[in-house]
Amino acid sequence: MIGLFFGDTEFPKLILKSIKKKKKKYFIIDLSKKNIFKKDRYSYRISIGQFGKILKLIREKKCNKVIFAGKINKPKFSQLKLDMTGIYYIPRIIKAAKKGDAAILKDLIKILSLEKIKVISSIYFNPELSLKKGNYSKIKPNKYDLIYIKKGMRILQNSNSYDHVQAVVVKNNVVVTETYKGTKKLIQSIRKTKFNSGVLIKFPKKKQDLKVDLPTIGLDTFKDCKKVGLKGVVLKNKQNIFLEKKACINFANKNKMFITVKWKRYLY
Repeated sequence: MIGLFFGDTEFPKLILKSIKKKKKKYFIIDLSKKNIFKKDRYSYRISIGQFGKILKLIREKKCNKVIFAGKINKPKFSQLKLDMTGIYYIPRIIKAAKKGDAAILKDLIKILSLEKIKVISSIYFNPELSLKKGNYSKIKPNKYDLIYIKKGMRILQNSNSYDHVQAVVVKNNVVVTETYKGTKKLIQSIRKTKFNSGVLIKFPKKKQDLKVDLPTIGLDTFKDCKKVGLKGVVLKNKQNIFLEKKACINFANKNKMFITVKWKRYLY
């Protein structure tokens, strides 16, 4: 029996499809904003603050492994429904929240670990969604692109101890790093130029728990990059979630963009 803590985005749906195909027993704790899994007979809507209820459900299901997937937004603590176990754990969650969403997930994993529940990788059932080292488009980065990539990777190395920095754009020697608003807003902040140039680099944050918070990219990301004239996207080997793979590669080839996956955090 596998427990599924699901938030928003399409990624959880892909996991669920794979689990059903493999005929694995599961249950869902739906943490999405609009209760998107409510039609599933094995789905439960439980507040993140009701730890007692969550742990009771996990034990009733004789579950010792869980997966976190999808965007789980920082809760409004003043509106949380708390049970006694939640009251016990909530101070550490509030403390973690000051460091950002990733810190909340990291602390939830620690709490589950104390209860002898193991959190496994979000791509455990979908390893095909993570790209390995290589170039996935017809064109490859040229020597100028490689300079941008090298610069961006170094910036990430120095800056992404901050919770929200998972991505950086380097264009015409201008570097823009991601804020708490996310990658889409980062790309939209870039000024379009007449000729395509510049790269989006998206790597995991420092000390990021790769089981629950891998950088995710999909067709919308490539469309956003195209709108501002970016020439390519760079990801880290096996530390990414690449959605709509075929559509993304076709789009990149059609628009003369590159998709490159590196194995190092930064280059020298």
